[in-house]
Amino acid sequence: MDISGSILIDKWVAIILTVFYASLVIAAVVVVLRENRNPIRALSWVIALVFLPGIGLIFYIFFGRSLRGLHLLTRHNKRKIMHKHSPRRVNINNLQLLPDHRSLIKLSHSLCHSPFTVNNEIEIFTSGEEKFRRFKEDLRNAKKSILLQYYIFQDDEIGREVADILIERAQAGVLVKVMYDHVGSFSAHNKFFRRMQKAGVATHPFFRVNFPQLANRLNWRNHRKIAIIDGETGYIGGMNIADRYIKGLGKGKIWRDTHFRIKGDVVESLIYSFAIDWNFLKKEPYVPEVKPAASNIVNDCGVQLLTGGPTERWNNLALCFLRLIASAKRTILIQTPYFLPTDALFNALQAAALAKVDVRIMIPDHPDSKLLRYASFSYITQCLKAGIKVYLYEPGMLHSKVMIVDDTFVTSGSTNFDFRSFENNFEGNLLIYDEAINRKMRDIYFDDLRQCRKLNIDKWRRRPVGQRILESMFRLVSPIL
Repeated sequence: MDISGSILIDKWVAIILTVFYASLVIAAVVVVLRENRNPIRALSWVIALVFLPGIGLIFYIFFGRSLRGLHLLTRHNKRKIMHKHSPRRVNINNLQLLPDHRSLIKLSHSLCHSPFTVNNEIEIFTSGEEKFRRFKEDLRNAKKSILLQYYIFQDDEIGREVADILIERAQAGVLVKVMYDHVGSFSAHNKFFRRMQKAGVATHPFFRVNFPQLANRLNWRNHRKIAIIDGETGYIGGMNIADRYIKGLGKGKIWRDTHFRIKGDVVESLIYSFAIDWNFLKKEPYVPEVKPAASNIVNDCGVQLLTGGPTERWNNLALCFLRLIASAKRTILIQTPYFLPTDALFNALQAAALAKVDVRIMIPDHPDSKLLRYASFSYITQCLKAGIKVYLYEPGMLHSKVMIVDDTFVTSGSTNFDFRSFENNFEGNLLIYDEAINRKMRDIYFDDLRQCRKLNIDKWRRRPVGQRILESMFRLVSPIL
């Protein structure tokens, strides 16, 4: 073939590839526009797709698509699970509740069918050492079943210790099921989980990332940390199974977190949530072997389990947080490792502070990610201008995820105050309507406050120019961090 013929073929190949790529970009832009997203985010993706050839499309495939409204379960299977594990319901019309609480209870139920429960006992852990001591004790005493769901199940000292207990219990005839997030637990070798499987522990990764599903699964993670033992004792909060939750980060830096041990009627909601996720993994209609244990607890401690994820029709967690912030009369106390709020939540916090609600936000001075540190810091100036008090926790990594509203309400669980938790992760939080728990959590919060540095707007404005530039840069990509 002569040179002119080769050049002609190369031109046609270039034209075909250009048309193919342009078609992909146009198709992606059409999808973005049809999803009717937040206009600013939609425009950002359109600009990236059009003006960043190749890179923009790759980023969109991995981080830009929405799963909102996608049904991971058939309605038939979901009805089976609900029939088998629908938690006991309380008629809230017969209870004396604050109007704002009654409204939030109804909202939560509408979003994720979460019933309001009473007759609950809650134990609060603020260190990994005390949590895992009690957790291992409960695991060793399991007689019927152990259900675990963790974002991170690490192959380290505490991970192997927990694994050994699970193996021993499974060999003793206890039903043991373990879900772990594939990306969150990526550093744990396959042989770590295979060892448990060989001993009779059913272990399964959530959203395993491999080809050809890489793009479909990388961005959506199961961030929940839930355990149910014998159908009567539950655990939920921010602590994964990893040494750093006990030993800290080294060099005297602690890892500060919050986790709950719960008994009572709300445990059945945990079983229901686990059964939904297990069904997605194994395509089983329910977890028939686990029955909620009868409880002899009688009190007025009101609790709901609020779950959310990228496949839900509504943005469950963000909507409930908005309702909570809007209902605050006196105080809003927030602890979060990463502060990357949606525009609606940020505006709600500013509006509350401007309305003279005492709004306080506690974040770590040095989180485990420098990118997220600078992105979080980019919101501080606007917070201080609105009268929001901002505190930097200095002893180490603050991983606690807590919001305390007035004197009667607390929510805590796996949900960070950031885009990823509100939009991309599968999360779980307890909504606690109880003055006694509120008092305990407020005491913990103000004890942490003594170890914080309060920011002053005049000093904050004098921070280095280089830091300001980094904050602005990472603010732009905060929705995908």
